[in-house]
Order: sequence, then C-alpha cells, then structure tokens
Amino acid sequence: MHAELQSKFSAKRLISLSILLVLLPSVASAQDAINSGDTAWMLTSSALVLLMTLPGLALFYGGLVRGKNILSVLMQCMMSAGLMGLLWVIAGYSLAFGEGNAFIGDLSMVMLNGITPDSVSGTIPTYVFVMFQGMFAIITPALMLGAFAERMRFSAYLIFITVWLFLVYVPLAHMVWGGGLISEWGALDFAGGLVVHMSSGFSALVACLYLGKRLGYGREQMHPNSLPFTMIGAALLWVGWFGFNAGSELAADGTAGLAFLTTQTAAASAVFFWAMIEWIHRGKPTQLGAATGAVAGLVAITPACAFVGPGGAIWIGLGASVFCYFFVTIVKPKLGYDDSLDVFGVHGIGGAWGALATALFLAPWAVEEGLHQGVQLMIQLGSVLFTAVYACGLTFIILLIMKAIMGDLRVSDDDEHEGLDLSQHSETAYGAPN
Repeated sequence: MHAELQSKFSAKRLISLSILLVLLPSVASAQDAINSGDTAWMLTSSALVLLMTLPGLALFYGGLVRGKNILSVLMQCMMSAGLMGLLWVIAGYSLAFGEGNAFIGDLSMVMLNGITPDSVSGTIPTYVFVMFQGMFAIITPALMLGAFAERMRFSAYLIFITVWLFLVYVPLAHMVWGGGLISEWGALDFAGGLVVHMSSGFSALVACLYLGKRLGYGREQMHPNSLPFTMIGAALLWVGWFGFNAGSELAADGTAGLAFLTTQTAAASAVFFWAMIEWIHRGKPTQLGAATGAVAGLVAITPACAFVGPGGAIWIGLGASVFCYFFVTIVKPKLGYDDSLDVFGVHGIGGAWGALATALFLAPWAVEEGLHQGVQLMIQLGSVLFTAVYACGLTFIILLIMKAIMGDLRVSDDDEHEGLDLSQHSETAYGAPN
C-alpha cells in the first residue's frame, strides 16, 4: 500500500512538474518583456521632456519678450501642453505610429484603442511610450511661437498649432520614427533633429514672414523683460534635454549613457564657443548669448547623440555656435525678417546642421555595414531638404487657408500697442493694469 501511494504521489509530482515546465517559458517571457529599470527611466524621461515646455520653454521665451507680452507667451506654452496633449491621445499617436503608408499612419489606435496595461513596446509599457512621444508633440508646436511672438491672435494660434500638428508634425514623425518614407531611406534622426527642430524652425520662418514684422521693429528698442527668466528657462531646457535625447533609446543602457554624454558635451561646447565668438565679434560675452548657445548646441546634437562619440559632440557644438550665431546676428539683420526669438536661426539651422553632422562625425561602430559614410551624408542631405520643403510648404498652405476663413491672423494695431497680455487675456504680469 505504501509503495502504491508513493507511486501515485510521484506520478502527480511528475505531472505537476511537466505542466510547470510548459508554462514557465510564457511566464518568464511576460516578466522579461517589461523591464522595471527601463520603465522607471522612461517615466522619468517623459517628465523631463514635459519640464522642457513647462516651465523651461515658457520661461526662456517669456523672459525674452517685452513685459506687456510675457503672459501671452506663458499661456501659449501652457495651452500647447493642454491642447496637444489631448490631440495626441485622441488621434495623434495612432497617425504617427500606426501602420498606415509611407507618409502617415492609420486610425487603428484612435483614443489608444487596443492598448492595455499589458501592452508592451520593447521593454516598457506601451502607455509609457505613448506619453514619452506625446511630450515631443507638446513641445514642437510650442517652439514655433517664438518666431511670431507678440503679434498673433490667441484663437489663431490654437487653430494653427492644431492643424499643424496633424499636417506637419505627425506625418514627419511617422516618416522618420514610424517606419515611413524617411526611415526607409536610411536617414538617422535619433531624437528629433528633423522631426522636432527642423520642422518647427522652418515652419516658424514661414509663419513670421507671413504675419509680418512687429510694429516698430527696427525702429524701436525691444529689450527682453527678464534675462534671469531666460537663463533659468535655458537651464531647465538643458536638464530636460537629457530625457529628450537619452530617453529616446527607450531603455536604460549603454546607448542611453552615450546620448547623455554627447548631449552634455555638445551643449558645453556650444556655450563656450558662442561666448568666445561673441566676445571677439562684439567685444563682450553676454548671458543671452550663452543661453542661446546652450540651446543651439542641444538642438544640433539631438539627431546625432547616439551615433557620435564625445569628440564628434564637441565639433557639433562648435559648428552649432558658428552657424547659428551667423544666422542670428548677421543673416537676420541683413535680410530684415522679424523672427522674434530666433527660432529659425537656432532650431531650423541648428537642426539642419545636426542632421548633416550626424553623418560627418559618425562613429565607426555606428556606420552600417557596407554603407560608405559619404552615402550616409547624401541620405542625410536628402532628408534635410525634404523636411525643409515639406514643413515650409504645408505651413504656408495652412496659414493661407486660415486667413481665407478667419481673416487677419494678427492682433489689431491697438491691441499690439497695448500688449497681448491685456488684449488677449485681460491680465498683466507686473502689477495692476494701467
């Protein structure tokens, strides 16, 4: 009897062990799919990228405009976070990362349909990936407002960034990061030199030209109302950029570490060389110049941060300071266009330089096997030209149609003299209204 019971018990143990061995791979797979370290890093990176818009960009831009317009800039940044945040979840993510075609995704994930807490993208929950990418969609339209600051109607701004998100940003995000046309070419854009900075910079140029100059531009002094705000904003942008670039690896690994290092190195290089150039050219280095140089270096390293070494990052920072300084201080005054806060000179030119420099300083271990560096440079050049033409063309069409439907997109002359804080929002930043 004892032997019979022992035999039955052994048989049960054997069956249980067999079932466990069958189930174990699927259980292990489910546990391994989501990496808690990667997830924690990506949650942090998402928050860092939001920090770049609020309060980073808001303070950076807000300090640069005149005191009567600072709240309008803060409000535009705040509303970009609100409006773009909604539109991204409703349809933006699906159109950017759905299968679709070479130019745009599909509507299969509207309202994040089909995504659950168990959905995984790489080693992180898909919800985290959605939000990380959503922070990029928030800051990119906000970057443009610096070019036409102090003169666009608030209602026009909201409609403009809404249409622009779906016609410019989302298709470019799909073409570069969603498996679309530009990615098929083999173009390298790790964290958004094309998608974020070139798209916003070139679109901003078109918008400022279309709207025209601020009243008194070139005749009146338009000093920043608070350079300390601008410096604090630049510092917050610098800190947030580590999430922007290193977070784009979507994992806490060696590539993220490289992107972190090159981001810091390029920014440091650009700050130093911008100050030196300004010192030689104008006789004294300025805080405004240093802050602008930092942002220019950060913009330029964005597409290249995971593809170059620290030496390449230094050269990219140096190039950003040279090219962006030239456009901001020489080209813009000579041509006379009113890009209020130098969005094109920093983001458009810096993004284009960074995309080309990705190939120029491509690390040996980042060169695809069988692909010559010169070929990669031609691919990068093609992607730069395509992005510039696409962003400019679509932005012009958007503004043209808006004006036909809405009329003048600018505030009235009286409202502009009064300031957008009062005329658009009925409040002032400093003391009671006069």
